[in-house]
Amino acid sequence: MHLADLDPSGTYGFEKADALKETAEQLVRLGSLQDRLWAEGKRAVLVVLQGIDAAGKDGTIQKVMEAFNPQGCVVSSFKVPTTEELAHDFLWRIHKRTPGKGEIGIFNRSHYEDVLVVRVHGLAPKSVWSKRYDQINDFEQTLALNGTTIVKFFLSIDREEQRKRFQARYDDPTKRWKFSLGDLEERKRWDDYQAAFDDMLSKTSTDWAPWYVIPANRNWLRNLAVSTILADTLARLRPAYPAPPDLPADLVID
Repeated sequence: MHLADLDPSGTYGFEKADALKETAEQLVRLGSLQDRLWAEGKRAVLVVLQGIDAAGKDGTIQKVMEAFNPQGCVVSSFKVPTTEELAHDFLWRIHKRTPGKGEIGIFNRSHYEDVLVVRVHGLAPKSVWSKRYDQINDFEQTLALNGTTIVKFFLSIDREEQRKRFQARYDDPTKRWKFSLGDLEERKRWDDYQAAFDDMLSKTSTDWAPWYVIPANRNWLRNLAVSTILADTLARLRPAYPAPPDLPADLVID
């Protein structure tokens, strides 16, 4: 996998108006599928969102995951590990946030930060982080074998699009709180992150937990792609409402 070979601005034959209409249809479909998954209560779904700063992870959650009833959907965001978390293996804090049966869990960033930020910033030697690809694959396979369907989205934008989004954040008083000078320092490491992303995607896309690389320069195409793939994934599970309990035929509720 080489992100440089992909076009984050591609429309892949879609027009914006048609994409918005189809996305709305997919959101209705997602709502129905989640309702059945929640009622069935037998399996879980884990959605992982990764991407460079300003790639659109928050926007994807806001625009696509709004289809879900929040009672059965939990969003988790992983920041800098706490002292307690650092005292355990790197997957300890992740496993605690995985969804239960009937739930859809959404990770806004995830365990993959331990082969991205940790690698780029040299927070651990290569001899440590390079082993984590296999550990992640084993962890995700364990989840899959125990009834969790995993679908991972990498939101791909180019460097110029990131610049535009940072500038837009700074210029908008309602969004300026999301901007920090640290974002610009991270931006200087663009090439290092691209190399880390390429390795992550190549080494951890598996049959039980595939990566989908989403062209995300255009939000409307991003939302269409994520909603369609997610709806198709849920549909393949064929969730069904449980059979009603046996009740007296003459039951009357006063």
